[in-house]
Amino acid sequence: MADIRLNTEQRHKAIVQAATPLFARKGFAGTTTKDIAAAAGVSEALLYKHFPSKQAIYKEILQSCCKTGDPILARVHELEASTSTLVHVIYILMHRLVLGGGATHPDWETRHRLMLNSLLEDGEFAMLVFDRVMELTYPTFQASMKAAEEAGDFVDGPGAPINRFWFVHHLGAILAYVRLPKKPLPHEGAIQEVVAQACWFVLRGIGLRDEAIKAHFNPKALALLQL
Repeated sequence: MADIRLNTEQRHKAIVQAATPLFARKGFAGTTTKDIAAAAGVSEALLYKHFPSKQAIYKEILQSCCKTGDPILARVHELEASTSTLVHVIYILMHRLVLGGGATHPDWETRHRLMLNSLLEDGEFAMLVFDRVMELTYPTFQASMKAAEEAGDFVDGPGAPINRFWFVHHLGAILAYVRLPKKPLPHEGAIQEVVAQACWFVLRGIGLRDEAIKAHFNPKALALLQL
């Protein structure tokens, strides 16, 4: 039985919270409004008073994830473009994807299962997430790549900045996805070490010189910035 004492905002939030794990487990196509209503303890009629469609609930999940903001990502916008900042941004992306993004987001596994189900279906939720990631981090990444090139910290090679950005993101996402099973892939070392190795891998992959990586990539110092 629904708690009639909840006000409109509380009920709206409760529906989103109930729907999130359903979409994560069943995907968009496999989740019905009847499922969501039952999980939220409301009738379908009341559900539709808050949301005009299942897609509207799906989009609200992303908005609720981002509503309070991520203080670490917000800090990225304050950094001056440089080789050091480029390394910092890449570490943040890897850290957030593989190890999680803090208490202001749905739990780590739920977020990644939502993404995988979306990619297997119409991809709309995934594109909303990609747009948000790009909005928060790409401007600083792009400006810092330019600054690093001007500083002579890059080797010549093909690849538009936007492609290099997504290569970094996608590697982090894959590392996260292979950790979803109960028995994840047997990487050698602690997951924090794997993240550091992945960062080194992509820093070389996007064209940063080894000398620049050695000068600016300090996993222990960068880890402290995530606290």
